[in-house]
Amino acid sequence: MQRKIRAVIMRGGTSRAVFLREEDLPEEGEERDRLILRIFGSPDPFGRQIDGLGGATSTTSKVAIISKSDQPDYDINYTFGQVSINRPIVDYRGNCGNISSAVGPFSIDEGLVKAREPITTVRILNTNTGKLIVAHVPVENGHAKVEGDYYIDGVPFPGAKIELDFYEPGGAVTGKLLPTGNVRDTFDIPGIGKIEVSVVDASNPVIFLKAESIGLVGTELPNEINSNPELLQKIESIRAFVGAQLDFAPTPEEVSKNSPAVPKIAFVSQATTYKASSGKVIDKDDISLVGRIMSMGKLHASYALTGAISTSVASKIEGTVVNALTRNQDKVRIGHPAGVIEIVPFVHKKNGDWYVEKARAFRTARRLMEGFVFYPESLAL
Repeated sequence: MQRKIRAVIMRGGTSRAVFLREEDLPEEGEERDRLILRIFGSPDPFGRQIDGLGGATSTTSKVAIISKSDQPDYDINYTFGQVSINRPIVDYRGNCGNISSAVGPFSIDEGLVKAREPITTVRILNTNTGKLIVAHVPVENGHAKVEGDYYIDGVPFPGAKIELDFYEPGGAVTGKLLPTGNVRDTFDIPGIGKIEVSVVDASNPVIFLKAESIGLVGTELPNEINSNPELLQKIESIRAFVGAQLDFAPTPEEVSKNSPAVPKIAFVSQATTYKASSGKVIDKDDISLVGRIMSMGKLHASYALTGAISTSVASKIEGTVVNALTRNQDKVRIGHPAGVIEIVPFVHKKNGDWYVEKARAFRTARRLMEGFVFYPESLAL
Protein backbone atom coordinates (compact mmCIF):
# COMPACT_ATOMS: atom_id res chain seq x y z
CA MET A 1 0.00 0.00 0.00
CA GLN A 2 0.98 3.60 -0.56
CA ARG A 3 -0.11 6.90 0.86
CA LYS A 4 -0.28 10.22 -0.94
CA ILE A 5 0.18 13.93 -0.45
CA ARG A 6 -0.90 16.77 -2.71
CA ALA A 7 1.91 18.43 -4.64
CA VAL A 8 2.38 21.07 -7.31
CA ILE A 9 5.45 21.24 -9.53
CA MET A 10 6.39 24.73 -10.62
CA ARG A 11 9.15 26.30 -12.63
CA GLY A 12 10.43 29.51 -11.11
CA GLY A 13 13.06 31.33 -13.17
CA THR A 14 15.70 28.78 -14.16
CA SER A 15 14.81 26.31 -11.40
CA ARG A 16 12.04 23.85 -10.68
CA ALA A 17 10.55 22.81 -7.34
CA VAL A 18 7.92 20.64 -5.72
CA PHE A 19 5.52 22.97 -3.88
CA LEU A 20 3.86 21.58 -0.75
CA ARG A 21 1.32 23.13 1.62
CA GLU A 22 2.70 23.21 5.16
CA GLU A 23 -0.68 22.08 6.54
CA ASP A 24 -0.24 18.77 4.69
CA LEU A 25 3.19 18.04 6.22
CA PRO A 26 4.43 16.74 9.57
CA GLU A 27 5.91 19.26 11.97
CA GLU A 28 9.29 20.69 11.05
CA GLY A 29 12.03 18.18 11.78
CA GLU A 30 13.32 14.72 10.95
CA GLU A 31 9.96 13.19 10.04
CA ARG A 32 9.20 15.97 7.57
CA ASP A 33 12.64 15.67 5.98
CA ARG A 34 12.26 11.89 5.58
CA LEU A 35 9.03 12.47 3.67
CA ILE A 36 10.53 15.17 1.44
CA LEU A 37 13.55 13.03 0.65
CA ARG A 38 11.28 10.11 -0.30
CA ILE A 39 9.15 12.37 -2.50
CA PHE A 40 12.28 13.35 -4.41
CA GLY A 41 13.82 9.88 -4.56
CA SER A 42 16.78 10.84 -2.38
CA PRO A 43 19.31 9.74 -1.43
CA ASP A 44 20.09 8.01 -4.72
CA PRO A 45 23.66 6.64 -4.95
CA PHE A 46 23.19 6.43 -8.73
CA GLY A 47 22.45 10.17 -8.89
CA ARG A 48 19.23 9.77 -10.89
CA GLN A 49 16.39 10.26 -8.35
CA ILE A 50 14.64 7.62 -10.45
CA ASP A 51 12.22 6.70 -7.62
CA GLY A 52 10.90 10.21 -7.05
CA LEU A 53 10.15 13.64 -8.48
CA GLY A 54 13.69 15.01 -8.37
CA GLY A 55 15.28 15.95 -11.68
CA ALA A 56 18.80 14.73 -10.82
CA THR A 57 20.28 18.24 -10.93
CA SER A 58 20.64 20.85 -8.20
CA THR A 59 18.28 23.22 -10.04
CA THR A 60 15.51 20.62 -10.20
CA SER A 61 15.85 19.10 -6.73
CA LYS A 62 14.20 21.82 -4.67
CA VAL A 63 11.21 22.04 -2.36
CA ALA A 64 9.02 25.01 -1.42
CA ILE A 65 6.81 24.81 1.65
CA ILE A 66 4.01 27.37 1.65
CA SER A 67 1.47 28.58 4.21
CA LYS A 68 -0.73 31.61 4.70
CA SER A 69 0.89 34.08 7.08
CA ASP A 70 -0.86 35.22 10.25
CA GLN A 71 1.41 38.28 10.48
CA PRO A 72 -0.02 41.62 9.27
CA ASP A 73 3.11 42.57 7.29
CA TYR A 74 3.14 39.38 5.21
CA ASP A 75 0.71 37.41 3.08
CA ILE A 76 2.66 34.18 2.71
CA ASN A 77 5.27 32.17 4.60
CA TYR A 78 7.72 30.40 2.30
CA THR A 79 10.39 27.92 3.33
CA PHE A 80 12.93 26.76 0.77
CA GLY A 81 14.80 23.46 0.90
CA GLN A 82 17.67 22.28 -1.31
CA VAL A 83 17.24 18.52 -1.53
CA SER A 84 20.48 16.61 -1.92
CA ILE A 85 20.48 14.06 -4.71
CA ASN A 86 22.83 11.46 -3.23
CA ARG A 87 22.78 12.24 0.49
CA PRO A 88 19.96 12.32 3.08
CA ILE A 89 20.08 16.10 3.46
CA VAL A 90 17.50 18.85 2.99
CA ASP A 91 19.48 22.09 3.34
CA TYR A 92 17.40 25.00 4.66
CA ARG A 93 20.26 27.42 5.34
CA GLY A 94 19.53 29.80 2.50
CA ASN A 95 16.88 30.84 0.02
CA CYS A 96 16.51 30.23 -3.73
CA GLY A 97 15.70 33.42 -5.62
CA ASN A 98 14.46 31.62 -8.72
CA ILE A 99 11.96 29.53 -6.76
CA SER A 100 10.92 32.72 -4.92
CA SER A 101 9.51 33.93 -8.24
CA ALA A 102 7.01 31.05 -8.30
CA VAL A 103 5.71 31.66 -4.77
CA GLY A 104 3.44 34.56 -5.78
CA PRO A 105 1.80 32.73 -8.71
CA PHE A 106 1.38 29.58 -6.59
CA SER A 107 -0.24 31.53 -3.76
CA ILE A 108 -2.66 33.30 -6.09
CA ASP A 109 -3.71 30.12 -7.89
CA GLU A 110 -4.11 28.27 -4.57
CA GLY A 111 -6.44 31.00 -3.29
CA LEU A 112 -4.09 31.99 -0.48
CA VAL A 113 -3.90 35.54 -1.88
CA LYS A 114 -6.81 37.29 -3.55
CA ALA A 115 -6.20 37.91 -7.25
CA ARG A 116 -6.32 41.55 -8.34
CA GLU A 117 -5.91 42.50 -11.98
CA PRO A 118 -3.70 43.51 -13.68
CA ILE A 119 -0.98 43.12 -11.00
CA THR A 120 -1.30 41.34 -7.66
CA THR A 121 1.26 42.22 -5.00
CA VAL A 122 2.27 39.32 -2.76
CA ARG A 123 4.29 39.98 0.41
CA ILE A 124 6.38 36.91 1.13
CA LEU A 125 8.26 36.07 4.30
CA ASN A 126 11.17 33.81 3.46
CA THR A 127 11.46 31.87 6.71
CA ASN A 128 15.00 30.68 5.88
CA THR A 129 16.37 34.22 6.11
CA GLY A 130 13.59 36.17 7.85
CA LYS A 131 13.57 38.56 4.89
CA LEU A 132 10.71 40.17 2.97
CA ILE A 133 10.25 39.51 -0.74
CA VAL A 134 7.55 41.42 -2.61
CA ALA A 135 6.35 39.82 -5.83
CA HIS A 136 4.42 41.83 -8.42
CA VAL A 137 2.54 39.14 -10.35
CA PRO A 138 0.60 39.76 -13.58
CA VAL A 139 -2.95 38.40 -13.23
CA GLU A 140 -5.57 37.57 -15.83
CA ASN A 141 -9.06 36.11 -15.30
CA GLY A 142 -8.40 35.52 -11.62
CA HIS A 143 -5.20 33.52 -12.10
CA ALA A 144 -1.51 34.23 -12.34
CA LYS A 145 -0.77 35.11 -15.95
CA VAL A 146 1.56 32.65 -17.67
CA GLU A 147 1.92 33.76 -21.25
CA GLY A 148 3.93 36.83 -22.17
CA ASP A 149 6.87 38.07 -24.18
CA TYR A 150 9.55 38.21 -21.48
CA TYR A 151 12.49 35.88 -22.01
CA ILE A 152 15.05 34.86 -19.40
CA ASP A 153 18.21 33.13 -20.53
CA GLY A 154 18.19 29.49 -19.49
CA VAL A 155 14.45 29.01 -20.16
CA PRO A 156 13.38 28.09 -23.71
CA PHE A 157 9.99 29.83 -23.75
CA PRO A 158 8.82 33.36 -22.89
CA GLY A 159 6.39 34.15 -20.10
CA ALA A 160 4.67 36.87 -18.11
CA LYS A 161 7.19 39.18 -16.46
CA ILE A 162 7.25 38.99 -12.65
CA GLU A 163 9.01 41.76 -10.73
CA LEU A 164 10.61 40.75 -7.44
CA ASP A 165 11.90 43.09 -4.75
CA PHE A 166 14.17 41.52 -2.14
CA TYR A 167 14.10 43.93 0.82
CA GLU A 168 17.13 44.50 3.06
CA PRO A 169 18.88 41.33 1.83
CA GLY A 170 22.15 42.18 3.59
CA GLY A 171 23.16 39.53 6.14
CA ALA A 172 20.31 37.22 5.16
CA VAL A 173 22.13 34.10 6.37
CA THR A 174 25.17 35.25 8.37
CA GLY A 175 23.72 38.42 9.89
CA LYS A 176 26.31 40.62 8.16
CA LEU A 177 26.53 42.07 4.66
CA LEU A 178 30.30 41.55 4.87
CA PRO A 179 30.56 38.38 6.99
CA THR A 180 34.34 38.62 7.52
CA GLY A 181 34.17 42.34 8.29
CA ASN A 182 36.35 43.08 5.27
CA VAL A 183 35.76 43.87 1.61
CA ARG A 184 38.63 41.49 0.74
CA ASP A 185 40.44 38.69 2.53
CA THR A 186 43.37 36.45 1.66
CA PHE A 187 43.11 32.87 2.90
CA ASP A 188 45.97 30.38 2.89
CA ILE A 189 44.18 27.18 1.91
CA PRO A 190 45.93 23.83 2.51
CA GLY A 191 47.05 22.23 -0.72
CA ILE A 192 46.11 25.30 -2.77
CA GLY A 193 47.91 28.32 -1.33
CA LYS A 194 46.84 31.91 -0.87
CA ILE A 195 43.56 32.93 -2.50
CA GLU A 196 42.09 36.44 -2.41
CA VAL A 197 38.31 36.54 -2.00
CA SER A 198 35.43 38.82 -1.12
CA VAL A 199 32.53 37.39 0.87
CA VAL A 200 29.20 39.19 0.49
CA ASP A 201 25.91 38.06 2.02
CA ALA A 202 22.96 39.69 0.25
CA SER A 203 20.13 37.12 0.02
CA ASN A 204 22.77 34.37 0.27
CA PRO A 205 26.45 34.43 1.28
CA VAL A 206 28.74 34.15 -1.75
CA ILE A 207 32.51 33.73 -1.83
CA PHE A 208 33.84 35.67 -4.83
CA LEU A 209 37.23 35.14 -6.42
CA LYS A 210 38.79 36.09 -9.72
CA ALA A 211 38.57 33.34 -12.31
CA GLU A 212 42.27 33.73 -13.07
CA SER A 213 43.17 32.93 -9.47
CA ILE A 214 42.16 29.30 -10.08
CA GLY A 215 43.57 29.11 -13.59
CA LEU A 216 40.37 29.89 -15.51
CA VAL A 217 39.48 32.44 -18.16
CA GLY A 218 36.00 32.91 -16.73
CA THR A 219 33.94 32.14 -19.82
CA GLU A 220 34.06 28.37 -19.37
CA LEU A 221 30.81 26.45 -19.86
CA PRO A 222 29.43 23.78 -17.48
CA ASN A 223 30.86 20.76 -19.29
CA GLU A 224 34.36 22.20 -19.16
CA ILE A 225 34.16 22.62 -15.39
CA ASN A 226 32.01 19.64 -14.42
CA SER A 227 34.14 17.16 -16.35
CA ASN A 228 37.23 18.15 -14.37
CA PRO A 229 37.06 16.43 -10.95
CA GLU A 230 40.38 17.91 -9.83
CA LEU A 231 39.14 21.44 -10.50
CA LEU A 232 35.78 20.74 -8.82
CA GLN A 233 37.61 19.51 -5.73
CA LYS A 234 39.81 22.62 -5.72
CA ILE A 235 36.79 24.91 -5.88
CA GLU A 236 35.01 22.92 -3.14
CA SER A 237 38.14 23.05 -0.97
CA ILE A 238 38.10 26.84 -1.18
CA ARG A 239 34.37 27.01 -0.45
CA ALA A 240 34.62 24.61 2.49
CA PHE A 241 37.67 26.33 4.00
CA VAL A 242 36.06 29.77 3.91
CA GLY A 243 32.76 28.27 5.10
CA ALA A 244 34.52 26.95 8.19
CA GLN A 245 36.00 30.41 8.81
CA LEU A 246 32.44 31.74 8.71
CA ASP A 247 31.29 29.08 11.23
CA PHE A 248 29.03 27.15 8.90
CA ALA A 249 30.66 24.10 10.48
CA PRO A 250 33.71 23.52 12.71
CA THR A 251 35.85 22.08 9.89
CA PRO A 252 36.01 22.30 6.09
CA GLU A 253 35.13 18.60 5.90
CA GLU A 254 31.94 19.20 7.86
CA VAL A 255 31.03 22.19 5.66
CA SER A 256 31.24 19.92 2.60
CA LYS A 257 29.22 17.22 4.33
CA ASN A 258 26.54 19.20 6.14
CA SER A 259 26.26 22.56 4.36
CA PRO A 260 26.49 21.80 0.64
CA ALA A 261 24.25 24.67 -0.52
CA VAL A 262 25.76 27.62 1.36
CA PRO A 263 27.98 29.49 1.35
CA LYS A 264 27.96 29.67 -2.41
CA ILE A 265 31.11 30.26 -4.43
CA ALA A 266 31.45 32.22 -7.67
CA PHE A 267 34.32 33.25 -9.90
CA VAL A 268 34.19 36.47 -11.87
CA SER A 269 36.07 38.18 -14.70
CA GLN A 270 35.91 41.34 -16.76
CA ALA A 271 33.24 41.76 -19.41
CA THR A 272 34.31 39.98 -22.58
CA THR A 273 32.55 38.60 -25.63
CA TYR A 274 31.87 34.85 -25.44
CA LYS A 275 29.54 32.17 -26.75
CA ALA A 276 26.81 30.90 -24.40
CA SER A 277 25.83 27.23 -24.12
CA SER A 278 22.96 27.84 -26.56
CA GLY A 279 25.40 29.14 -29.18
CA LYS A 280 24.23 32.71 -28.67
CA VAL A 281 27.04 35.29 -28.68
CA ILE A 282 27.12 37.47 -25.56
CA ASP A 283 28.71 40.81 -26.44
CA LYS A 284 30.97 42.45 -23.89
CA ASP A 285 29.15 45.75 -24.35
CA ASP A 286 25.90 44.15 -23.18
CA ILE A 287 27.19 42.96 -19.80
CA SER A 288 28.78 44.45 -16.68
CA LEU A 289 30.98 41.44 -15.97
CA VAL A 290 31.26 37.69 -16.55
CA GLY A 291 30.26 35.37 -13.71
CA ARG A 292 30.10 31.66 -12.99
CA ILE A 293 28.57 30.21 -9.83
CA MET A 294 28.67 26.74 -8.32
CA SER A 295 25.57 24.85 -7.18
CA MET A 296 25.87 21.76 -4.99
CA GLY A 297 29.37 20.99 -6.24
CA LYS A 298 28.73 21.58 -9.96
CA LEU A 299 28.81 24.67 -12.16
CA HIS A 300 25.35 26.21 -12.39
CA ALA A 301 23.89 25.97 -15.90
CA SER A 302 22.92 29.65 -15.69
CA TYR A 303 23.25 31.70 -12.47
CA ALA A 304 21.56 31.42 -9.08
CA LEU A 305 19.28 34.44 -8.54
CA THR A 306 20.33 34.97 -4.93
CA GLY A 307 23.92 34.67 -6.13
CA ALA A 308 23.18 37.30 -8.77
CA ILE A 309 21.80 39.60 -6.09
CA SER A 310 24.98 39.22 -4.02
CA THR A 311 27.05 39.76 -7.17
CA SER A 312 25.19 42.96 -8.03
CA VAL A 313 25.56 44.25 -4.47
CA ALA A 314 29.27 43.33 -4.38
CA SER A 315 29.73 45.29 -7.59
CA LYS A 316 28.67 48.45 -5.74
CA ILE A 317 30.85 47.97 -2.67
CA GLU A 318 34.19 49.67 -3.20
CA GLY A 319 37.17 47.37 -2.82
CA THR A 320 35.54 43.99 -3.44
CA VAL A 321 36.86 41.56 -6.02
CA VAL A 322 33.65 42.11 -8.00
CA ASN A 323 33.74 45.90 -7.79
CA ALA A 324 37.24 45.96 -9.30
CA LEU A 325 35.97 44.16 -12.42
CA THR A 326 32.58 45.79 -12.91
CA ARG A 327 31.45 48.70 -14.97
CA ASN A 328 29.64 51.21 -12.79
CA GLN A 329 26.04 50.81 -13.93
CA ASP A 330 22.68 51.13 -12.18
CA LYS A 331 21.59 47.83 -13.72
CA VAL A 332 24.12 45.07 -13.20
CA ARG A 333 24.11 42.57 -16.07
CA ILE A 334 25.99 39.34 -15.38
CA GLY A 335 27.11 37.22 -18.32
CA HIS A 336 26.60 33.56 -17.32
CA PRO A 337 26.79 30.21 -19.17
CA ALA A 338 23.25 30.46 -20.58
CA GLY A 339 23.24 34.21 -21.29
CA VAL A 340 22.60 37.29 -19.16
CA ILE A 341 20.81 38.04 -15.89
CA GLU A 342 19.98 41.60 -14.86
CA ILE A 343 19.66 42.86 -11.27
CA VAL A 344 18.98 46.39 -10.03
CA PRO A 345 20.66 46.84 -6.61
CA PHE A 346 19.84 49.80 -4.36
CA VAL A 347 23.06 50.18 -2.35
CA HIS A 348 24.41 53.18 -0.45
CA LYS A 349 26.32 54.18 2.66
CA LYS A 350 24.30 54.50 5.85
CA ASN A 351 25.96 55.74 9.04
CA GLY A 352 29.32 54.98 7.46
CA ASP A 353 28.50 51.37 6.54
CA TRP A 354 27.30 49.83 3.31
CA TYR A 355 23.53 49.29 3.30
CA VAL A 356 21.32 47.44 0.81
CA GLU A 357 17.82 48.87 0.70
CA LYS A 358 16.64 46.24 -1.78
CA ALA A 359 17.51 44.41 -4.97
CA ARG A 360 15.13 44.07 -7.89
CA ALA A 361 14.98 41.10 -10.25
CA PHE A 362 12.75 39.98 -13.11
CA ARG A 363 11.67 36.39 -13.70
CA THR A 364 8.93 34.22 -15.18
CA ALA A 365 7.19 31.24 -13.57
CA ARG A 366 4.72 28.55 -14.53
CA ARG A 367 2.67 25.80 -12.89
CA LEU A 368 3.67 22.56 -14.59
CA MET A 369 1.48 19.99 -12.86
CA GLU A 370 -0.64 19.38 -9.82
CA GLY A 371 -1.85 16.20 -8.23
CA PHE A 372 -0.73 13.64 -5.66
CA VAL A 373 2.69 12.18 -5.07
CA PHE A 374 2.74 8.71 -3.53
CA TYR A 375 5.05 7.39 -0.84
CA PRO A 376 5.34 3.95 0.83
CA GLU A 377 3.04 3.23 3.74
CA SER A 378 6.11 2.18 5.74
CA LEU A 379 6.89 5.91 5.88
CA ALA A 380 3.62 6.37 7.80
CA LEU A 381 3.20 9.87 9.19
